[in-house]
Amino acid sequence: MKKRRLTKDPLLTSSYEYHLPDGLIATHPSHPRDHAKLLVYNRSDRSITHTRFDRLNDFLPKECAIIFNDTKVIKARLYGKKESGGAIELLINRPLNAHTINVYIKGRVKPSTMLLFEHDLNATVTAMHEDGSREVTFSVGNNPIRFEELLPILDTIGHIPLPPYLGRDDNAQDEREYQSVFAVHEGAVAAPTASLHFTDELFAHVCAHHSHAFVTLHVGSGTFKPVECTTITDHPMHSEYFEICAASLRLIESTVPLLCVGTTSTRTVEYHVRTKESQGEANLFLHPHNPPLRVDHLLTNFHLPQSTLLMLVASFVGLEETHRLYQEAIDEKYRFFSYGDAMLIL
Repeated sequence: MKKRRLTKDPLLTSSYEYHLPDGLIATHPSHPRDHAKLLVYNRSDRSITHTRFDRLNDFLPKECAIIFNDTKVIKARLYGKKESGGAIELLINRPLNAHTINVYIKGRVKPSTMLLFEHDLNATVTAMHEDGSREVTFSVGNNPIRFEELLPILDTIGHIPLPPYLGRDDNAQDEREYQSVFAVHEGAVAAPTASLHFTDELFAHVCAHHSHAFVTLHVGSGTFKPVECTTITDHPMHSEYFEICAASLRLIESTVPLLCVGTTSTRTVEYHVRTKESQGEANLFLHPHNPPLRVDHLLTNFHLPQSTLLMLVASFVGLEETHRLYQEAIDEKYRFFSYGDAMLIL
């Protein structure tokens, strides 16, 4: 009697676990950027092709338009001390309004604690949240400053907020490499990583052959938050600020097939399709029971086990195919996560 193969339940978080050898975590970017590996998966015949990212245009459907996320990563990590002298590390997550910033702080703090940084910058803790985040207001000396006034100070004294799984401090190379060549609007604290593979030349070449548009979604640190619920639909999805200009809306609302570069642009487009909003806070969770309605193709990196990003990939190809593709990438020694290799889903 033939043994029946057990299938995984796409609603269970445990179904998105996989084993990744430590040596396949990319701790540094590829050089040049576009020499990363590219796994091309065609859903029509389930075929897999192994190539290099600089050949991307050879595989893109001629009729598809491309959506990029033009967010720009800020130097969101600050090192300082409390007035009492204890060392702290602060990671900006997102502004809540012009003066109030949501942050994560390593080191014990309580409301009204003042944190001191270089260049006479200080921050006062105004609220504590159960998720571990804090609210702070920033000042220079005794003068409160707005978020946009904070940005040039961060550029001087801040650090690139590399993902924790890289296990290293940022360096001068990361200032260039952890940023897309088409980044414009400051506000992200994590890079839209599929975008990191484009050189200026490849970006120009692809755009010369395809209609394209930009959305802005400021990636927050919530993108790294693991799904801890047993059932994925119980996960409280984080929200991130997004904006879509009129020209991009026209392309998104057309009937042209769309390729989204990255999970962030995908969520932005799909959030608009569902809500008709073009600016605000997007908190869409795509998974096999909530698949894309508008986006036809996806260009993305390889993501952490049990992450919402992996579940988004499964919303395109299904859970079992996701595991097959990831095992293929592991067998072929692809590099994983933010600085890793890429996959094109057609």
